Amino acid sequence: MTLGTAIMFVVAAVLTLIGVGLLLSLIRPSGPAKVYVFRMAGIMLVSGGVVLAFSAWATWDWSVAP
Repeated sequence: MTLGTAIMFVVAAVLTLIGVGLLLSLIRPSGPAKVYVFRMAGIMLVSGGVVLAFSAWATWDWSVAP
C-alpha cells in the first residue's frame, strides 16, 4: 500500500467518524437550526468518507493488480 492510499484511508475514516458523531449528537433535543446544520453536514461528511474510502480501495486494488 502506498503512502497516498494510506492517507486516503485515514482521511476517509476521519470524515466518516466526524459525520457519525454529528448525527449521533442529534439524539438529544436541539433547536431546528442546529438539527438542520448537523444533519446536513453529518450526511455530507459520511457520504464523502464512504466515497473516499471506495476510491482509496480502488487505488490500492489497482496498485497490487498483476
